[in-house]
Amino acid sequence: MEPGTSSIPEAELDRITQDIIAALKTVYDPEIPVDIYELGLIYRVDIEDDRAIRVDMTLTAPGCPVAGEMPGWVENAVGTVEGVGQVSVNMVFDPPWDPSRMSDEARVALDMF
Repeated sequence: MEPGTSSIPEAELDRITQDIIAALKTVYDPEIPVDIYELGLIYRVDIEDDRAIRVDMTLTAPGCPVAGEMPGWVENAVGTVEGVGQVSVNMVFDPPWDPSRMSDEARVALDMF
């Protein structure tokens, strides 16, 4: 989430931001027991003044078996957040994902320390 000027009141923007993060943490790659947010698969989330949400995300590998489904899962999860408008998910592969993008929580869960 990038800071900037918004017509949405700051407290409301903070709540939406935290709720979007919580929603993203409900989405898992079925082959990895860590949510996509902690895995570092979410590259960018923009909240527009009209409350439209744009998400840039990637996959751990371009050939991921759920590549066609995961953007819909993300769209559905973010769409449940109170106060958001239209949600669009853009799949990107630049820069390519690598394990350095994972949070410490993900590293612990995957025993990668």
